Amino acid sequence: MYGLSIVVTDFDGTLLNSCGEISPTDMATLMELGSKGIIRVVATGRSPYSFERVIPKDFPIDYLIFSSGAGAMLWKEKRILYSTELSCHEVQGVVDELVLHDVDFMVHEPIPANHRFLYHHTGGDNKDFLDRLERYKPFATPYIPGVPFGSKASQILAVLPHDVDWFESLRSRFPELKVIRATSPLDGHSIWMEIFPQNVSKAYGIQWICKKLKVKPTEVIAIGNDFNDLDMLCYVKRSYVVENSPAELKSIFQTVNSNNNSGFTHAVRLAMSSIQP
Repeated sequence: MYGLSIVVTDFDGTLLNSCGEISPTDMATLMELGSKGIIRVVATGRSPYSFERVIPKDFPIDYLIFSSGAGAMLWKEKRILYSTELSCHEVQGVVDELVLHDVDFMVHEPIPANHRFLYHHTGGDNKDFLDRLERYKPFATPYIPGVPFGSKASQILAVLPHDVDWFESLRSRFPELKVIRATSPLDGHSIWMEIFPQNVSKAYGIQWICKKLKVKPTEVIAIGNDFNDLDMLCYVKRSYVVENSPAELKSIFQTVNSNNNSGFTHAVRLAMSSIQP
């Protein structure tokens, strides 16, 4: 044992390269970690359904923190360990506000069916929104504004242009909820505004797993690439970002190779070398 108990990595743009694959080097590192008894965790914005679409059946991880921390799963058993949801009242309040401001959004059903959603498109030019809609078309149903929503949700996702001021202005309208900024993994430019219950974050998922396994945060490393990783990067003592991360994050956290150059393995090697006797 290397004094390292848990390795947590983001998925898109971190473990997953630009071709939508995991490098043989990173796959070998995941296997090596498992052989050493080190717990492997992927923390992603994807739903379990979306995650399973792009990985092999025997993918070597132990836990999946999904939907940015809205839930966690014991991977091999596909057993959900915890889940969170927005109340009907919270959903209606957010939906009304987004419709009022002509925002394109998707309301995802409660876990475990959170790959299904209702959507609202203003009719404007929003290619990233339409691309995501096309990708999950079999699971999408149009929302009719003015009709009471009447059900809970796992999250609400609004697709915005790359305008940080507009994002912050909208965020301020939901002070009692958790609003997470993410860069679209589809076009790499649009802002995804992810809205959850107040306690949701990837850090919450890590904290939950640490408590379950009786592991201290000092025994955990985290690797990420985007603003939706900030909570988890700040939660653990040893954090890394890949070279393809925004400059703002690279100025705060130690930088490793890009996702196209096995940055995950680079981070693990650095962590191991720093704590070996």
